[in-house]
Amino acid sequence: MDISALRTANPEHWSKAAAIRALTLDAIHAANSGHSGMPMGMADVATVLFEKHLKFDAAAPYWPDRDRFILSAGHGSMLLYSLLYLTGNEDITLEEIRNFRQWGSKTAGHPEYGHASGVETTTGPLGQGISNAVGFAMAEEILRGRYGKKLVDHYTYVIAGDGCLMEGVSQEAIGLAGRHQLSKLIVFWDNNNITIDGSVDLADRTDQLQRFKASGWHVQEIDGHDPKAIDDAIVAAKKAGKPSMIACKTHIALGSSAQDTSKGHGALTDEKLIADAKDAYGWTYGPFEVPADLKAQWEAIGARGAADRAEWEARLASVSDRKQEEFNRIFERGVPKRLSATIRALKKQISEEAPKVATRKSSEMVLEVINPIMPETVGGSADLTGSNNTLTGDMGVFDIDNRSGRYIHWGVREHGMAAAMNGMALHGGVRPYGGTFMAFTDYARPAMRLAALMKIPTVFVMTHDSIGLGEDGPTHQPVEHVAISRATPNTMVFRPADTIETAEAWELALNSKETPSVLSLTRQGLPTVRTKHTTKNLTAQGGYVLAEAEGKRRAILIATGSEVEIALAARDLLQAEGIGTRVVSMPCMELFAQQDEAYRKRVLPAGPVRVGIEAGVRIGGWDRLLLGERGREAKAGFIGMSDFGASAPAGVLYEKFGITAEATVAKVKELLG
Repeated sequence: MDISALRTANPEHWSKAAAIRALTLDAIHAANSGHSGMPMGMADVATVLFEKHLKFDAAAPYWPDRDRFILSAGHGSMLLYSLLYLTGNEDITLEEIRNFRQWGSKTAGHPEYGHASGVETTTGPLGQGISNAVGFAMAEEILRGRYGKKLVDHYTYVIAGDGCLMEGVSQEAIGLAGRHQLSKLIVFWDNNNITIDGSVDLADRTDQLQRFKASGWHVQEIDGHDPKAIDDAIVAAKKAGKPSMIACKTHIALGSSAQDTSKGHGALTDEKLIADAKDAYGWTYGPFEVPADLKAQWEAIGARGAADRAEWEARLASVSDRKQEEFNRIFERGVPKRLSATIRALKKQISEEAPKVATRKSSEMVLEVINPIMPETVGGSADLTGSNNTLTGDMGVFDIDNRSGRYIHWGVREHGMAAAMNGMALHGGVRPYGGTFMAFTDYARPAMRLAALMKIPTVFVMTHDSIGLGEDGPTHQPVEHVAISRATPNTMVFRPADTIETAEAWELALNSKETPSVLSLTRQGLPTVRTKHTTKNLTAQGGYVLAEAEGKRRAILIATGSEVEIALAARDLLQAEGIGTRVVSMPCMELFAQQDEAYRKRVLPAGPVRVGIEAGVRIGGWDRLLLGERGREAKAGFIGMSDFGASAPAGVLYEKFGITAEATVAKVKELLG
């Protein structure tokens, strides 16, 4: 690669891009850790994008109508941090660049949403960023359909690498984007043909251009170091009328002795290599030094969007007060004032009618009253709409000819669905929820984990949550999945016992601003166990006394979801024998753990024997409830699963696996001696 020719062909562009490369080398050298090659290779693309196309204002990084820039190849985080520093983002100072990858810095090894403004999503797990981007683009389309171009009209840009495109989730996302003609989505593929192990050819022979074309994308191929070609390609992509992929042929670790090698992918820390690379760039400044005139040019790029933002703010001010209030509320993740009263009215109705329904149906009943008053909810299902009960009549289906539709047919794409829902939540202005079977949380797991890590309130509706789904058998019967979800930090896992607890769970999920929710819902019908109406949201306490012991309290049965019914039946049997038994419904262990100690001790006092009942494995918070927080407060047992399920009707399975009222009674008697 003739670096001197690049320098002389467009010196102003070259100097701006060289600043990114030099800062990358300096930060990674100081940290003795990181990934140098991608920022060095994609600096030209990023420079053209930020200088000529990206609509943003460095002084107002959360402006709702900004363009979104997503670094899917998150290992190249110094590309993003350099851009944020150079353009004047106040969160990324030169000191933060110096502290790259160090304790307490905003410049983490991979971009972390919430650490610094300008980081639109957490990336690093390859393929997630490009998949998030599909959700960003969908959210933009939905909001533009609702509010018009006057308030919503922006692009989502992505830099993705070979690794992103190898991950299977990327194909799910690419297929969705093509199907829905997301014309505001533009992806730059860093086509450098290098991975950690060596050439891409070691593991892959995919023709990526044909792959994207086959999925309905507009595709171009350019020299990723030619600023005019980059600019022309972006202009063409904007006119394409479909999602666009620009294949940028680049040289990883450009200008260094590690160029075009697997060594160039990682941390380039050798002082001679760095000195030689800077010499090739014509960069004569010291470590972490950017000349004032060049920094001023970059800051002018960062300030260019201020006029666009001011014009947008004027347009927002020109619409009705009601529309302004709604627009601001949904971007602040607030809920309408009517939500609480709506939930209370439904609870009162259900407590009076006491229907026996599956909690997946309960969820649908709740959504039928929530969706009409929350225009920001966007639902969907991974080809299981009739099973997950996630569609209500007022939503309309999101499609090419109905951008304001709020229901998405994701297809059999749990990976892509979950990642795109995260993108929607990150974009703002929509509250996404999506469904599949609980057993397929395995497929959605990477995005579920990232939702928790990023502190975003994505709602995962997981039905068919136990052996109770019956004849489909052990492949579809989750036994460990609720426990895995509970093991994830910053996640609320709700396993409601009836429609009332389901309504309360939805209210809590929608009021959450920083915690995702998992709704674990049944296929089989369940009786209403809360027949006495209370305005208080008892599920907010995590666990509560559902039925008190008569006489001396000798046993406490703790149950979740479909097994609360079994606990109540066991209590009747035990009380008939003079064994005073309390039943505690535990719809959310995480919220129970957050209650003060005095409340937890009132619900689960020391002394009585304790038996947990859940059609899943014991791990995942059960021991703390059963044995006490000090591990010695009670004799305890567990009625549940220790192996996979089987194919048979639900009632047979519960009997065969010993999850019954009779088995519970026997366990209590055994513990009482």
